[in-house]
Amino acid sequence: MAELATTRLSSKGQIVIPEDVRVRLGLKTGAQFVVMGEGDVVILKIISPPSMKEFDELIATARKQARRAGLKRRDIAAAIREVRAKK
Repeated sequence: MAELATTRLSSKGQIVIPEDVRVRLGLKTGAQFVVMGEGDVVILKIISPPSMKEFDELIATARKQARRAGLKRRDIAAAIREVRAKK
């Protein structure tokens, strides 16, 4: 079971994650989190990029769905051009 630690909220809305927790989780400067809060509970979830295997699986799934929908590469290229033209 994880050890408990306490921290404080600064006047700028910042909190410090205790060093032992940062070390145990391998957190580095610039780590990003999703923050959820409800009632008196605040949850920080580390945002991490998918592994190459997970990324490959995501791409394979997206390609299958595109094929089922009848999309062609030229359709995707056209959609990208259209969105970029709106900027």
